[in-house]
Amino acid sequence: MKNFPIAKSRRLRSTPYTDRIEAQGVSSYTVYNHMLLPASFKSLEADYQHLKNYVQVWDVAAERQVEISGKDSAKLVQLMTCRDLSKSKVGKCYYAPLIDNEGLLVNDPIINKLAEDKWWLSIADSDVIFFAKGLAAGNNFEVEIKEPNVNILAVQGPLSNDLMAKLFGEKIKQLKFFNFSYFDFKDNKYFIARSGWSKQGGFEIYVENDQAGQDLYDYLFESGKEFNVRPGCPNLIERIEGALLSYGNDFDNRDNPFEANFDKFINLDSEVNFLGKDNLKKINQDGITRKLRGVKIDHNTIDMYCEKTLFDDNNNIVGYVRSAAYSPTFKQVVGIAMINKPYWNTKDQFKIEINEKIYVGTVCDLPFI
Repeated sequence: MKNFPIAKSRRLRSTPYTDRIEAQGVSSYTVYNHMLLPASFKSLEADYQHLKNYVQVWDVAAERQVEISGKDSAKLVQLMTCRDLSKSKVGKCYYAPLIDNEGLLVNDPIINKLAEDKWWLSIADSDVIFFAKGLAAGNNFEVEIKEPNVNILAVQGPLSNDLMAKLFGEKIKQLKFFNFSYFDFKDNKYFIARSGWSKQGGFEIYVENDQAGQDLYDYLFESGKEFNVRPGCPNLIERIEGALLSYGNDFDNRDNPFEANFDKFINLDSEVNFLGKDNLKKINQDGITRKLRGVKIDHNTIDMYCEKTLFDDNNNIVGYVRSAAYSPTFKQVVGIAMINKPYWNTKDQFKIEINEKIYVGTVCDLPFI
């Protein structure tokens, strides 16, 4: 598929770091929450190899925050997710699928609990703020809902600990996974979480001051030279291998959380009230007829701009590939697919058409690595 430039406008927002990443050679963008999100720098494979060996700084400001605060904030946040947050603690991050009244997926944010009456939903690519405002209005909740000016920088890769410790001190290495705290640097205080959209380890810095964020961006590169730091972005190959799911690609509002393998985040037996709970109980009782699985395809390229159909020898539909890329590690195409029940066992084979030729693939477990 031919690449075309993206026309920028106020509808498609830049970030405080856009000038810097363009000076550093960003080679493609995607659109995420109505903002520019870098998609590659040198190349998909070169960025992948570097991420797995060194450290990268990512402009992920497109990972927007929905701030919910006030007397009924905990009620509203719980109403939106099927995960039981009744015992949630300040300073922790919670991966929490959001569900509509039918039991279908709306988003899969990281929910950060800043206080008993203040939450940040760090969202994937959908308009969660309108969902939250609608529920708040319909239930007469006493809450304030807004999008704060928070622009995340992610530091990812096996050397991320070393780079972050150089700026914020050795104490940052003690920060546990999916926990956050506040760290000082150059007279500014930064909200930093041990999280990120890669399996290589790292941090996300929730920057609330544009100038401080730009200065921090520059300091990260100055301090990271000895670690071979580079600009980067969420990498398609690495995130597929690690089964880091993408809302809008791997699953969306057509799918329920059981189909997306979110079973451990669905608390049907708890006493908490959340939207779509009765429908999810029925889905659980009836059973699902499809679910996300891994696929391996015996080919060295695939162009994913829409779902690709998988079929068996009798041309019955096996399922649909939703994300895929060539993996230098596995020396073949790997992908995430919604597979129909008769075919979702591992080692079940299928056929797929790529560039008018038929190739063979196999269903497998997630994650690949």
